[in-house]
Amino acid sequence: MRRRWLLAAGGASVLGVGTAGATLLPDRTEAAPLPRLLSGPDWYDADPRAESAWLATGRVPGAAGPHGGLVRRALLDLRALTGPDGAVAAGPAPSWAYAWPRDSAFAAAALARTGHLDDADRILRFLARVQLPDGGFEARYRLDGRGTPDDRRRQVDGAGWSLWALRAALDADPDAASARDRAQEHRDLLDRAVEFTLDRTAGGTRLPDPSPDYWELSERSLTLGAVAPLVAGLRAGAAVLSRLRDRRRARTVSGAAGTLAGLVRERFAPAGWTRYGGGRGDGVDAAVTFCLPPFAARADHDVLQALDAYQVLARQPAGGLAPGAGWRRKDALSWTPETALVALAEAACGRTAQADAWLTWFGAHLTDWGSLPEKVLPDGAPAGPAPLGWTAACVVLAVDTLGRG
Repeated sequence: MRRRWLLAAGGASVLGVGTAGATLLPDRTEAAPLPRLLSGPDWYDADPRAESAWLATGRVPGAAGPHGGLVRRALLDLRALTGPDGAVAAGPAPSWAYAWPRDSAFAAAALARTGHLDDADRILRFLARVQLPDGGFEARYRLDGRGTPDDRRRQVDGAGWSLWALRAALDADPDAASARDRAQEHRDLLDRAVEFTLDRTAGGTRLPDPSPDYWELSERSLTLGAVAPLVAGLRAGAAVLSRLRDRRRARTVSGAAGTLAGLVRERFAPAGWTRYGGGRGDGVDAAVTFCLPPFAARADHDVLQALDAYQVLARQPAGGLAPGAGWRRKDALSWTPETALVALAEAACGRTAQADAWLTWFGAHLTDWGSLPEKVLPDGAPAGPAPLGWTAACVVLAVDTLGRG
C-alpha cells in the first residue's frame, strides 16, 4: 500500500522568551494556538517494500533491543524528509518545510553512522551547493536550494555543523581509501567552511560576533550555542584535513580550535556554562551538550555538572526539557530536539543509564504512528510537526552510540 503526505498539525507562536538581549525572529512559528497532533499514521508517500529495502542497505542500531522500533521509525522519517538532491526538510509542516544547515548536518551524521553513506553524501553536496561564497550559511534554505524564504539573519553555526557532519560521515566509512576519496569530493565544502570559521574568529584568537543560534532568536550577545559548534567544526575540519594528508593545514586548524576552545572556556565556564556566559540569570541551556562528546574530545567535569543542572532546571511537566533554564515557563512544553541532544551527550559520555532513561521517555511520547514530535504537551500528548528531523537524527545517534559502548 502506498501512503500519502499528511501534514502534522503545525506549531504555535512558541519562540518568545524572556532572556536579556534577545528579540523574536519571524517564522518557524505559526499564529494558531498550539494543537495536539490529530494526524493519522499515513503521513507520507512511501512504499513499505522500498522502505524495507532501504533499511536493509544499512543497519538499525539497537534493532533487537527496547529502542529498535523507535530507531527504525526515526530512520524512515529521515529518509522521507530528505529530498533527491539532499535537501532535508526540518519537518512536514509549511513553516518547517525548509532546510536548516544544522538539522541537515545531524541527518547526514545519523544516516552515515547507520550505513547510508550515499544519502549522507547527498546531504553534504546540498550543503556545498547552498554554501555562501564566504563559506558560511544562511539560517535556512528553500528545499530547491534557491535561496532563503525570508530575510532573517544568518547563523554563524552552520559552518561548524557542516564540518562536524563531514567528519562524522567520513568516520562512518569502514573503507579508508573510500573515505579519503569522499573527503576529496567534499573538499570545497571543507575548505570554505574552515576559512569562514577562521575568518570569523581571527584564526581562533577571538570570539565571533553575536549570532542567532538554535533558539532562532536575534541575539545582541554571543551565545554558547553559536560559538561551541565553531570549536567542534574546527576540530572536525582538522581531522578531515589530516585524513587528506594535508598535515600542515591540519595543525594550523587544530591549533585554532584549541585556542578558540580556551576563549570559550574563559567566557562561559566561570558562570557555569550558561547561555550568555554572564551573571544575568540567563541560565544553562541545551548548548552545554555542544561542549561534550560527540562534539568535544572529552567530557570535562564542570561541563558535566552544567549538563546535570540543565536537566534539573529545564525539566517540564511531561518529563522532557525546555531549550534552556531561561526559556519562558508559561508554555510548559517539553522540546524534543534539546531533550534528544541530552540523550546523545549522555550516551557519548558513557552515562548509559541516563541515556537509556531519556530514550525510554521518547518511546513513551511518540505519535500514534511512531514518529517523534517536535514538542510534548504538559499532559504528555505529542504536539507540533511530526516527525522532526533534528530529533530523529539525535535519537538514532544516541542509540547507535549506546550500542558502541
